[in-house]
Amino acid sequence: MGAAAAKPIESPVEIYDSAKRPSPFIDEFVQLLRYRSLVAELVARDIKTRYKRSVLGVAWTLLNPLATMLVMAFVFQTLFQRTVEHYSVYLLSALLVWQFFSTTTTHAMNQLVWGGALLHRIYLPKSVFAVSAAGTGLVNLLISLIPLGVVMALTGAPLRPAVLLMPLAVLLLAMFSLGLGLLLSTLAVYFVDVLNMYVIVLTMWMYLTPILYPADILPASFQWVLKVNPMYYLVEIFRSPVHAGVGAPLAAWVAAALVAAGSLIVGWWAFTKQADEYAYRV
Repeated sequence: MGAAAAKPIESPVEIYDSAKRPSPFIDEFVQLLRYRSLVAELVARDIKTRYKRSVLGVAWTLLNPLATMLVMAFVFQTLFQRTVEHYSVYLLSALLVWQFFSTTTTHAMNQLVWGGALLHRIYLPKSVFAVSAAGTGLVNLLISLIPLGVVMALTGAPLRPAVLLMPLAVLLLAMFSLGLGLLLSTLAVYFVDVLNMYVIVLTMWMYLTPILYPADILPASFQWVLKVNPMYYLVEIFRSPVHAGVGAPLAAWVAAALVAAGSLIVGWWAFTKQADEYAYRV
């Protein structure tokens, strides 16, 4: 009787169990860490694209906030120069915060909506667009600190140790901007009109934030507007060390930390919850 034929060795079959998939809230963060080099590449691309074929190049990042400050200072300084010392520094430091916030949130939406065709070709974490927008904004903000220092030197505004608090203020600002950018990107995927509507909202929001004017000129009946405005706290914790030379009140720091953390958590949750649908909608 011949030897029994040997049974073929069956290779193990990998079974995908969707129940074992990590929570999108966690999985998106893990994938983002894996693709961190892509984030750096997108930031570098945005910087190069912005200054490509530009006669002024990087100098435009220095001149843009400075030119905006000069125009606004020319218009408003006669109104507030008696109540606000070193008004140019007061104005420019707040403008840098606002430009970072408005540019980051707007760019995050545009990146996902108009650059989302990449999602049809390869896999990548959808959050790379918003994170790279925040990274680009941070680079531009860092460069924009140079004209702020020049204006401080020219106007005689003192530079005090309180400026060491600025990195923490920038961190909270970036957290808030990224969170709101993620939330707006989620809405923009479904409703493209959000992009145009947000421009109008930004204009109203800016004038409701004490950037051009001191907060104490508002009547007591309107002070509640500041308390519900998250950008008021983020502007103050950045501007106070530069303009006043002291840290903002503890209440402002606590409020800024709460709105920054809340924005990032809510924005990340909303964005990752719908992330699987973005490739079919952009």
